[in-house]
Amino acid sequence: MGALQEFDEFVATASSRLLRSAFLLTRDRGHAEDLLQTALARAWGAWWRIDGDPEPYVRRIMVNTYASWWRRRWRSEEPTSQLPESVAEHPQAGVEEREWLWQALGRLPRRQRAVLVLRFYEDLTETQVAEMLGCSVGTVKSQASRALARLRLDDAVTQERVRR
Repeated sequence: MGALQEFDEFVATASSRLLRSAFLLTRDRGHAEDLLQTALARAWGAWWRIDGDPEPYVRRIMVNTYASWWRRRWRSEEPTSQLPESVAEHPQAGVEEREWLWQALGRLPRRQRAVLVLRFYEDLTETQVAEMLGCSVGTVKSQASRALARLRLDDAVTQERVRR
């Protein structure tokens, strides 16, 4: 099987999972699609070097790219007051009921948010998250602990717990 066919197969099978991770990192569908597209383009350039499962490699590219976009204060699009015509129902429409959680995650520092997304949403082990972020397992544990503590103290999360 050729490299192009392997890559096409990988993209077909892993794109939805990778897009979900990108969305959880960026909290914006358009930025998530841009992030995934950028990560896949970079992965294609290094495809011949990837041994084994390429998904962790692409996830690491996404996390690193996401971090570098914000370090450079990258903004690809500017919001406008006129909305484009709507094409279909937004795939994340069900997320609106948990808007309070998205907002609370958005208030976390990017490193802590990345740890929570990879650890709890993507269900990766602490070791896998550490490898992906290029840090120690202890750093992953401390970042997760600090992030969860900040979420517990967040007013939006506290109010939601009281309502339930």
